[in-house]
Order: sequence, then structure tokens, then C-alpha cells
Amino acid sequence: MLNIRPSNARGYANHGWLESFHSFSFSSYYDPDNMGFSVLRVINDDKIAPATGFGMHGHQDMEIITYMLAGELRHTDSMGNGSVIRAGDVQRMTAGTGVRHSEMNASEQTAAHLLQIWIEPAVLNLPPGYEEKNISLASKLNRWALIASSDAWDGSLKVHQDVTLCATVLEAGHSLPLEVSAGRSAYMHVARGEIEIDGQRLGTGDALKADAATQLEMHARQESEVLWFDLPGIHT
Repeated sequence: MLNIRPSNARGYANHGWLESFHSFSFSSYYDPDNMGFSVLRVINDDKIAPATGFGMHGHQDMEIITYMLAGELRHTDSMGNGSVIRAGDVQRMTAGTGVRHSEMNASEQTAAHLLQIWIEPAVLNLPPGYEEKNISLASKLNRWALIASSDAWDGSLKVHQDVTLCATVLEAGHSLPLEVSAGRSAYMHVARGEIEIDGQRLGTGDALKADAATQLEMHARQESEVLWFDLPGIHT
């Protein structure tokens, strides 16, 4: 079954320095019917004001992916990592037994725009870990680019869960196939733009959930950036 969740159904918080849309229950936004989807627990669409950000704070037992859309973010953590990630960069942090980190907008003029994604790991109490990589525009233009997978296939980020994450930047007029295999679920998030699937339009912030085997086609009505999660079946 396909289920489209419009962007205006998301939770919203504005802290002045941070504007955030929550695809699933998070912080003060609580919806008992929307606690996640399969092992996907969080997608927060965050805009961080210049020269501000999240100070040092802790996480445990979660795979945390940061997908940069615009601007730049300075990351430091208790594992000794420190870097600035920019639009096109993707970061994975395994919180495992516990890690502390900070995320600060590295620019004094421009907002940082990112998706922060949390995935429940298959195994608890893993050693903390970190990696990042750049996903070039050419690699995802009008095609699916592999971002993360359970076996780090083809140089993708490794996540400790049976999940595959892909992304595309689809130019207006172009199409790509979508497939959900038997026994699997899928979640699609439109980061920007407008697409059409099976006669239904999805815009920025809209999402599609699928929990049964199906084959579809996604058509871009304007340039669109889309994330696709292949997930364990929610009925298995």
C-alpha cells in the first residue's frame, strides 16, 4: 500500500537559531501514530542560522546520517573527529555505546540546511564510528546514487542495519523507476522540487511510504532532489 504524507503534516519547531521540520515524532512534537517507519526513526529538515548550532551533546545506539543540502556545518566529536561538511557531503556517525558531538554552522553569513536522519541499528552497544563522503552532482543527476548500505557496497557509507539509502537530483522532464521488493518497505522524502508518481504530485517535504511490493515511476515536474530508503518489511 502507498501512503503519501504531506509536508504540512510534519512537526515544526522554531527556536530562532534553528528552524526544524520533523517527519516523525521528535522532541516536543509527539504523534503516537507517527513514531517512525520500519527502522527509520528520524528525518529532521533543519535550517541553522549563521554562527550558531548544536553544542556538545550525546547520543547512544543510533545510526545518524547528516545529508547536507546547502551551507556548511562544522562537526566535532568525542572520537577526535573534526571537519566541515558542505552541500553534497554526507556524514554517518554510529553512536553505539555513546558519543558526544557538536554541529555548528561554519558560516557567519549563510544558513546551513541539512537533513538529519536516524536509523535504529540492528545491534546495540556497537563501538562508536564516523565517516563522511562527497556525493557529486554528476553521480546523482538523473540517476540513483548509492549513499549508504549495510555492507558499504561500492564505496557507500556503512550503516549497521539492513537499509539502503539512495538519492537523486532529477531534472525537469526526467523520470526514474521506483521498486519495492517483496518483504520490504520503502520511504521516499522529497528534499526539494516537485515530482509526480502514479498521477499524484509530491512537493518539497512530502513523503511516500510503501509497505508492499510494487513498481512505480517518478517523474520530475521541476528539478527535484529526492531520497529513497529501502527498509526491512514492517510486516516481517
